[in-house]
Amino acid sequence: MRPRNAILLAAVLVFVVSSWVPFGSTALYPLSLFTTWVHEMGHGLTALILGGQFDHLMIFRDGSGLAYCGAAPGWPMALVSLGGLLAPPILGTVILGVVHGPRRARIFLALLAAALVVSMLIFVRSPAGLISMPLVAALLAWAAWRGFAEKPERRVILAQVLGVMLAVDTLTRMVSYVFEKKVTVDGVESTSDIGSVAENLGGHYYLWGMLVTAIAVGLLALGMWWAWGRPAKQLAPAKR
Repeated sequence: MRPRNAILLAAVLVFVVSSWVPFGSTALYPLSLFTTWVHEMGHGLTALILGGQFDHLMIFRDGSGLAYCGAAPGWPMALVSLGGLLAPPILGTVILGVVHGPRRARIFLALLAAALVVSMLIFVRSPAGLISMPLVAALLAWAAWRGFAEKPERRVILAQVLGVMLAVDTLTRMVSYVFEKKVTVDGVESTSDIGSVAENLGGHYYLWGMLVTAIAVGLLALGMWWAWGRPAKQLAPAKR
């Protein structure tokens, strides 16, 4: 199966399930919260890389989240804020552009399932996160270990479903979010990620929002371009 075909099938699957299947949006709800997990982990891991702190993260029922992390004021804290904004398009780009073929898909799904489990044990502290993320981790672990054994190319489609979800989240929720200076999460108003970037680096948050949007869209376009030119992955014949 050509990578672009897997992406198209994944996009159609997400659209059909969300728009036409009864309770389809409910079925995709854990994957929607998965995009929030990617965003908040992006904040936290960036803070740890820069020598800062990452205590825990919260995922709420409405799809919002909070990462309790930080780094030194100035450019380190700005990078922590950018880490959350760019984590979904970066991971989405990797999936769209690199996760081709059943073997890569199986490795990716297994690693992502392990990352979800580790994060739940260490960082996730909210009921919505502790309910939804185990479901996603179980699905990915099943697909990587025993699922689709007879039709392993379906692992590629599942991986690309995650890529499509991250791309949709980037092009909808993130693009609108990066032009807000303030944000209300769990009933508390605070400075948004892009507002934090502007406060720590200077300049107007609208300009930073346009820059982040351009980077995110450019990354996703790169992933699509890379996938569109890749040849089909041939499965080796099974040995008897």
